[in-house]
Amino acid sequence: MNIVIVAPPWFTMPPGAYGGIEWMCYWLIEGLSRRGHEVTLIGVESNQTSARHFIRSYSEAPSARLGEPFPEVAHAAVAGEAIASMAPDVVHDHTLAGPLLAFARPAPTVITAHGPVDGEIGTYYRLLSSAVSIVAISDAQRAMAPDLAWLSTVYNAIPVEEYPFREDKEDFILWLGRMNPEKAPHIAIDVAREVGRPIVLAGKCNEPEEREYFRREIEPRLGPGVEWTGEAGTERKKDLLARASCFLFPVQWEEPFGIVMVEAMACGTPVVALRAGSVPEVVVDGVTGFICDEPSELAEAIGKSDAIDRHGCRDWVGRRFDVDAMVDGYEDAYAQAAGQGRA
Repeated sequence: MNIVIVAPPWFTMPPGAYGGIEWMCYWLIEGLSRRGHEVTLIGVESNQTSARHFIRSYSEAPSARLGEPFPEVAHAAVAGEAIASMAPDVVHDHTLAGPLLAFARPAPTVITAHGPVDGEIGTYYRLLSSAVSIVAISDAQRAMAPDLAWLSTVYNAIPVEEYPFREDKEDFILWLGRMNPEKAPHIAIDVAREVGRPIVLAGKCNEPEEREYFRREIEPRLGPGVEWTGEAGTERKKDLLARASCFLFPVQWEEPFGIVMVEAMACGTPVVALRAGSVPEVVVDGVTGFICDEPSELAEAIGKSDAIDRHGCRDWVGRRFDVDAMVDGYEDAYAQAAGQGRA
């Protein structure tokens, strides 16, 4: 197939550290290209993927402007103009503004809902329903808005072989994610102290709301046994995930997916998480970690996680969340979208 991938404009691909959507796009492009599809990437800076064609909107990624509307609108305008001169079989758009141009496009447009689908974003997706087909990243996400124009569910994935497996673990607990109340690193610190284990925290903390949350909730909790390392690059993240005794995920929202849980299990590291959103789809309770209903249950689960089979964690990820499985899902989604055509 001739496939156009419209990536977000905020980071290069692959990103140096934070950039979950960009990593997903990168691995998808690599998988599609290996299978012989002709992929055009619309992105920023330079093409470090296997896409055969590349269209640049920004010579330098506007990462510092993340959250502002204009860079994405301008990026969408570049994408729209470029696609108008092509004849792709399908356009796969990962931006917020870009799908607005699908109404005037003869080729089918597939979008992936990378975040929540309630509130204003749900209303937006409903308004787009006659122009796009939507892929969910978990059944839990899909169930939050069952009336949307869902095409299928395709789990995010990783190249499992690129993650270091380690059976012998160190004593520390790991928390990794965005610095905000939804990811709840403050709960992770409190639980680690309760069980008497050191904890390492690594994550993104550069937006004003993230810095304020860090100042209010994390700084007062720092001290012996609590290490804050800032945002971890790719290799540093993999190293931490492989060495940690367990990965703690005390999520406080309906998590649409949570790829970091998959990354941890790929390294043979069990996940101890609160039940929310996609967590029961990603973690097998009692097999690859433990799922708790209340924060008060996390401490006991951490103690039990030492008995989890490390090889079983990696095997589970290899069967369910490897890149090949994601590419299979999107190949099917593209074929469905192309077969449905446009009214």
